[in-house]
Amino acid sequence: MTLFEAVRNALLAGFGMQQKVNEFIDDLVKKGELSESQGVKLIKEWTEKAEKGTDHFTKNFSEIFTKTMEKMNLPTRDDIEKLNKKVQNLSGRVKKLEGVKEEGQAEGSLRREE
Repeated sequence: MTLFEAVRNALLAGFGMQQKVNEFIDDLVKKGELSESQGVKLIKEWTEKAEKGTDHFTKNFSEIFTKTMEKMNLPTRDDIEKLNKKVQNLSGRVKKLEGVKEEGQAEGSLRREE
């Protein structure tokens, strides 16, 4: 199972759990064991706790992912952009030098023919 699949499954499980909680509370309200206002309050409390849990999960996942990427020593987007700029700059300089070299060779070949 890839990391993406694990995160996807965790999120889907969270959505499924929210639906189950809503259904459970609705059943309690229908049976008369909870008033509608109590049911709404419970759903609101559960949703807030679930959101905090999701935020906590997201923060932890982000930290773990960042640390993993740092350990892998992979270049960042900024690193790649800087390297691309350097390559473009060097490519331009090489083209200029090649142009100068070609002009010099043309002059040299004329001298040899004379």
